[in-house]
Amino acid sequence: MPLWKETASALRAWLAVRAQSGVPELFFNARRQCLTRSGFEYILAKHVAAAVVSMPALAKKHISPHVLRHTCAMHTPHATRDVRKVSFWLGHASVQSTEVYLRADPTEKLAALAVMMPPSIKRGRFRAPDKLLALLQSAEVRHRYAEH
Repeated sequence: MPLWKETASALRAWLAVRAQSGVPELFFNARRQCLTRSGFEYILAKHVAAAVVSMPALAKKHISPHVLRHTCAMHTPHATRDVRKVSFWLGHASVQSTEVYLRADPTEKLAALAVMMPPSIKRGRFRAPDKLLALLQSAEVRHRYAEH
């Protein structure tokens, strides 16, 4: 996966301070074995619970390893501009599986809509001009006389 400079720096720092282990994986569990999916889910759930304290809206969100993967997949096409690389990094069997992320991304749609938006209108109450009020009143008077 492509990494931001900050992420690469954090990983280098982690590798410098983590204890040596017999596993080639970047992260391992308390028994110094490969971190499993369920182990990652456990750690993620602890961090989400801690984050909810300062951001209560997270309690209503479903946060899982798959959601993180999907989020990464939504941002990666912008970084690479190559759907084939994204497909390869995600391990998709075909590029068609990855194209769903391109169709789901609203960025280009929002940009197109912004160009088509009408000019901004100032907020406030509408006040009809005196000429319009006079015209409407005269039309109302004519309508009343037409009924009788």
